[in-house]
Amino acid sequence: METLIGQTPTPSGTAPNGADAMIVEGDQKNFMRDVIEASRTLPVLVDFWATWCGPCKALTPALEKVVRAANGRVKLVKIDIDRNQALVQQLAGLGLPLQSVPTVAAFWQGQIADLFQGALPESDIRRFVETLLKMAGGAMPSADLLAEARAAAEEGKHEEAAELFAALIEAEQEKPEGWAGLARALLALGREEEAKQTLDDVPAKIADHAEITAARSAIAVAVEGRGARGQLGAFEARLAANPADHQARYDLATALNAAEKREEAAEALLEIIRRDRAWNEDAARLQLLKFFEAWGFDDPATLAARRKLSAILFS
Repeated sequence: METLIGQTPTPSGTAPNGADAMIVEGDQKNFMRDVIEASRTLPVLVDFWATWCGPCKALTPALEKVVRAANGRVKLVKIDIDRNQALVQQLAGLGLPLQSVPTVAAFWQGQIADLFQGALPESDIRRFVETLLKMAGGAMPSADLLAEARAAAEEGKHEEAAELFAALIEAEQEKPEGWAGLARALLALGREEEAKQTLDDVPAKIADHAEITAARSAIAVAVEGRGARGQLGAFEARLAANPADHQARYDLATALNAAEKREEAAEALLEIIRRDRAWNEDAARLQLLKFFEAWGFDDPATLAARRKLSAILFS
């Protein structure tokens, strides 16, 4: 591949800071520098696209997102085939299939290491890049995978989060955040039995880790709330008839939590504690602590309710 383009490498221009420095517009003039020479130090993806190509418009943003997530471990060079027809002809002559776009070719050590065609989903692109990085000896570290997985979960992209947490487990078997995150993502997708099985498969060394315990609580709370969610009106009616019906208030809290009304659920349990701290062997406080685990200790609802609980218990 060294003799692919007979151009003399030109000096690099000023690149943007951060991960965006790894995403550049390429052309025939700079192909040797931006792709062939660059691939001797890190893997390079070349995105062959065209302005008239609909699938290209879907693929390129996903490619850019995955490359940014790699934090400088892989480079992306975007080449408009209509503006670089001579380059495309030369590459096609060397066997690179560029009859259709989008086509993405991965270069490593000056050679084509792999390629794919068509607009793949982001999860498949990520696997493609991860495989390339492993081949090059620079797989994405677990910290990056964890951050990306948590971001996907927070955005409600639970299928994507599950894939990322699974990749994290594959990379680091004793990473409790990976196991707990996968279980929570599966639970959010309605795959409760798979979530339970995931936690059953946790390595013994980390089985009692706080993250794992919290995930177990999240599943337990979800199971409890499944039957109670449809009875909100009934519990509210019982309380209206008898405000001292602590069991009705307790059941109401379970139903409210199942309906994602965390603040209201916490308040119902706090009201029981205000009225009768020892009710049912401290059941309200213990349930509230289970909610805290299930929600996460840095969740806004947890932080607010914990402050109120402290005020009650230490007043």
